[in-house]
Amino acid sequence: MGVVILLVMAAGVAAMLTRKLPTAFALVLLAVVIAFVAGAPLTGENSVLDTVLQEGAPALAATMIAIVLGSWLGKLLEETGVAGTLVRKIVEFGGDRPVVVALGVLAVSALVGTVTGSAPAAMLAGLIGIPAMIAVGIPKVTAAGTILMGIAVGIPFELPLWQFFSTALELPVPTVRGFMVKLFPFALVAAVLYVVVESRRRGVEHTWSLKSVQEKPRSPSRRQRLGDAPWYALLTPAVPLVLALGLELAIIPSLLAGVLYALVTTTRPREMNKRLLRTLHGGFEVAAPPIALFIAIGVLLAAVKLPGAVEALEPLVKAVSPQNAVLFVGVFTLLVPLCLYRGPLNVFGLGAGIAGVLISTGIYPAAVVLGMATSYNQVFGVADPTSTQTVWAAQYAGVSPQQVMVRTLPYVWAVALGGLCVTAATYL
Repeated sequence: MGVVILLVMAAGVAAMLTRKLPTAFALVLLAVVIAFVAGAPLTGENSVLDTVLQEGAPALAATMIAIVLGSWLGKLLEETGVAGTLVRKIVEFGGDRPVVVALGVLAVSALVGTVTGSAPAAMLAGLIGIPAMIAVGIPKVTAAGTILMGIAVGIPFELPLWQFFSTALELPVPTVRGFMVKLFPFALVAAVLYVVVESRRRGVEHTWSLKSVQEKPRSPSRRQRLGDAPWYALLTPAVPLVLALGLELAIIPSLLAGVLYALVTTTRPREMNKRLLRTLHGGFEVAAPPIALFIAIGVLLAAVKLPGAVEALEPLVKAVSPQNAVLFVGVFTLLVPLCLYRGPLNVFGLGAGIAGVLISTGIYPAAVVLGMATSYNQVFGVADPTSTQTVWAAQYAGVSPQQVMVRTLPYVWAVALGGLCVTAATYL
């Protein structure tokens, strides 16, 4: 039975890789098939309908709420001009010094990455940041990669992500927060090295060709017409982070505080109601795809935790899972590419199911799985040519996602190695 479940998982990976099915649909279908193969009844206790679908779908509800709030805050940063102002100030400070401009845009991308992830984060920092970097001579591939590496620096402090790992792996938020803090220095060093090394290695390119801007001209927003956001509004991205990390406030209240701070510092009282509703609706549009994915992940986690699935998979997974710390780091570092192209170690795909199997079978403690998943996520969030932020940044810069992957992969692979070393040293 265990072999059959693994074959079903392999078929699911193939369906996602070939894009025969959207990831969320493939994960739900995979969960239902796994449940039936594991001998689950149609209804009742540990069943397909009542346990896998009914209980699994809302299992990550707290994460979904955090995603909505993060997207809402992201829309506020966009509409009020906070993100654009940050980038413009950095560009003005950097002047004609390419590396300084790129490092500044990197810093803004990291701040934005703490608020929201995926394509919205890339757009907030990249709409102005990518043209500015290319204009001062940063190569196009390096410019796109700078935005993505910056977002990756912010990922360890992305509050919705803390909530996801806390809920999915059944770990307290302080445990997730503690490991993310340890992962952050690796992401930061890799990002700075990327900007400095790639900018100097490839030299300054004084060319400008941005097809996406020429083909799709953007009309100036209201904030662009009125001017920059107030200086105190520029602190908005830091507000949730300070509350959640510094004061250890719960994640959802921290995000709500960020929303309120952005609103109060940028909006006149008579306009607050309209802006609140407008940006909230826009936030729901941005959050819809990840919410659908988190529903599917919850369903998949419920399926792989069924008693029949655990019993079938335990001996097989145990046989191929290294327990020695050195071997653990070596094996899982070599497997890093399996999180690319929606591969089996992508935590926002089948990787969530594999994480559930490793925990439910008792092969690794949940904290070890956390270290693995977050380390791989640093790679996926930057170098995966199928991820929305990578596709957007590459196309906006006028290069291919594969070119960005080739340039960024060595750096984020090193970040994953660092995360796995910390995991082995701390928890094994």
